[in-house]
Amino acid sequence: MVSFFEASLQDISVHHVGNPLQDERYALSDAPLALKDDIIPRLLMQYFLTPFEKTNEVYHLMHPGNDLHLNEIYHYCTDMFADESRFHELSQQIAKHLYSVSGHPKIKAGEVYIGYFSNIQIEGEQLDAVGIFKSETKETFLKVYPQEGGFGLDYEENAININKLDKGCLIINTQKEEGYKVVVIDQTNRSQEAVYWKDDFLKLKIRNDNFNQTNNTLSIYKNFVTQKLDDEFEMSKADKIDLLNRSMKYFKEKDTFELDEFTGEVLGNNEAIESFKNYKNQYEQEFETKIPDTFEISDNAVKKQARVYKSVLKLDKNFHIYIHGNKELIEKGFDDDKAMNYYKVYFKEEQ
Repeated sequence: MVSFFEASLQDISVHHVGNPLQDERYALSDAPLALKDDIIPRLLMQYFLTPFEKTNEVYHLMHPGNDLHLNEIYHYCTDMFADESRFHELSQQIAKHLYSVSGHPKIKAGEVYIGYFSNIQIEGEQLDAVGIFKSETKETFLKVYPQEGGFGLDYEENAININKLDKGCLIINTQKEEGYKVVVIDQTNRSQEAVYWKDDFLKLKIRNDNFNQTNNTLSIYKNFVTQKLDDEFEMSKADKIDLLNRSMKYFKEKDTFELDEFTGEVLGNNEAIESFKNYKNQYEQEFETKIPDTFEISDNAVKKQARVYKSVLKLDKNFHIYIHGNKELIEKGFDDDKAMNYYKVYFKEEQ
């Protein structure tokens, strides 16, 4: 999605942001970081930009009141793009804003880097971008060096692994009226405190393109099958896995999603079809995101969802059954003598 083959780092400022709930403060640098040779910028580019090469989701900055100028990051980045000479001053304001939303007790202190890049390529365009990155995780590194008669060994504590970016975003100077194009990295996105980066600090809304339409539809359908169907129908886990497999097969084989075609081929049952459409409508209303009934299917979104679509039936701690095809070849029963459930599996040959 993002390429930095021709990109260059024009300016960078570094500040420290603590957690106000832990009585930690912020510390602002007086001037941008001086880059004295070609090695440090190259390492920083690798650290900051490499993680974005595999991102597909594109966001926009937003504000709940629909006034983009009330979004702090939008305001500061707009001023940066208009007058790069104000870069360091505005980077200090960004660090202060990050500190103000870092109130969750589990948010870690760390350095925040604000960089100004040129020739970042996204979706075929080369553009300027403001990058905001936070380093929270520190590691200890061993250093081996030649020494008379052999080698010496030393170490460095509280160092940064340039292959592990904790949090980052690129605000790219295009589609200003819609809140710019924004791509995001957050390696703690499974943690309770992680929402502050996207929701409180940046205030993002996801772009409603075919990647997100595909991704959201598959996610909605997965939740419908695994969480909602039990309320209305009696279904075994094997039946649920079959429904998930059929939906994934549809998305892998088709170029275009058609809601009526999809529900007819995959669900087939009129009551289930009506229930799924209502479930989809509830999602659209709750998240204020309209998913059209017809859209081009994104292969990248299908690959992403395929990793979380589970086709494995776990039986106590003894067996896992992977179901990839015809569910008619597996039968569930109950053994009265052993007072245990069982599955009977039909096959032609072992492989």
